[in-house]
Amino acid sequence: MLVCMTAALTIAFVPGVSPAKWARVWRERFPSIDLALRPIGSDEVDDALAGEADMVFARLPVSDAHNAIPLWTETAVVAMPKDSPLADHRQVTDADLAGVHVVDAGPVPADIDAALDLVEANVGVAVLPQSLFRKASRKDLVARELVDAPGTRIVLVWRDEDASETTEEFIGVVRGRTANSSRGAADEPGGTDPDADDGARGSGGSTKAGGGKTAAGKTAGGKTASGKTAGGKAAPSNGKTVAKRSATKGTGAKSGGGKNSTGRGRTQRGMKGKPKRGSKGNR
Repeated sequence: MLVCMTAALTIAFVPGVSPAKWARVWRERFPSIDLALRPIGSDEVDDALAGEADMVFARLPVSDAHNAIPLWTETAVVAMPKDSPLADHRQVTDADLAGVHVVDAGPVPADIDAALDLVEANVGVAVLPQSLFRKASRKDLVARELVDAPGTRIVLVWRDEDASETTEEFIGVVRGRTANSSRGAADEPGGTDPDADDGARGSGGSTKAGGGKTAAGKTAGGKTASGKTAGGKAAPSNGKTVAKRSATKGTGAKSGGGKNSTGRGRTQRGMKGKPKRGSKGNR
């Protein structure tokens, strides 16, 4: 008799973000809780969360309706042909770009391949995150860091209805919490760059991100089974505060609105994960 294994946690991720490091830690720490990884397009975050994904690694801006933890800021680079005069520079400034045709000023081109095709045709240069330039792997192009550019912010997002003790444990893995550390201990804002060579800048609080939104919001707080935990709010820079500090609401499912009061399916260590066939469907 064949048994269909159902994932207890599904993590989606946008191009240029690799969850491999955290997946390895998760599988070592929670071998009995299945983890499924799902690549998605940059514009598919909402659809992924409405579908199978419990959490998504995404770039700002994201919907204000989602919870979001800021992780790191990607370095902005200028993509150019190898024989470009700017290729001799170690870094590029806005002044260096004066008089240079910029086919796409970023921070993330709507069509990265099309923008880089124009750059390869020597039409001009393009600005984009370093991780996406590396992923494109254009051998005839080089990239130089764009000095003083705000970069793009990577966040981990999820919906209130998908929060569980399992998602809380995954947040701990992403933030570098050790297996023996208390989950109630305060975490520093931000997370770990999964690729030390990516040129990404770690988050240490509120920094500017794409779309004019701030990346860091509540640094602690949220509801637990015993009520609200202590926590302060980080001062936002400009725009709306996007990030909410993770906190799982209760230890069971919501009782109102006709929802099943029996809670989520049991996983390792008594954590309540998603049922094998529940709101996310049959995985």
